[in-house]
Amino acid sequence: MKSERLVVSYALWLGAFMGLGGLHRLYNGKIGSGLLWLFTWGIFGFGQFIDLFLIPNMNEEYEMKLRLKMGMTAAGIPIDSTTSAPTQVIPPSPQPTTETLRLRILKAAQKRDGQISVTQAVLDTGADFEEVEAELTEMVKKGYASIENHHTKGTIFYEFPEM
Repeated sequence: MKSERLVVSYALWLGAFMGLGGLHRLYNGKIGSGLLWLFTWGIFGFGQFIDLFLIPNMNEEYEMKLRLKMGMTAAGIPIDSTTSAPTQVIPPSPQPTTETLRLRILKAAQKRDGQISVTQAVLDTGADFEEVEAELTEMVKKGYASIENHHTKGTIFYEFPEM
């Protein structure tokens, strides 16, 4: 659907060559500027030419507005009307407790000489990125770890000096 709307928008943009500039703007919900383009021949061609590059953004913005009107997030996930939060399609899997996650991260770091990246911790613990990153950030705040940058790869990793 996304590419179809984009093709239609560009086809309507070509209407300027028949004296009907701005049809693509009307199609993408920009009524005011669409009428302005229509009555000024696409602002004498300048606006019409610039729109050649702006059409993908116009199209995406209009589709996002349509999804919001239909009660969906920008990604197309239905919003629960009682909580205004996206509804869960997949039931959440049980996640390890904070203490268990912390221990798993520490054991994984110990295997790597006291250094671990977020991705490595995710792979070793099975937790998701947000949880691992939050736990590592908390350990840095409490002084258990420090944040370092790998000198050749540029990767951010967490170092546990006591290991």
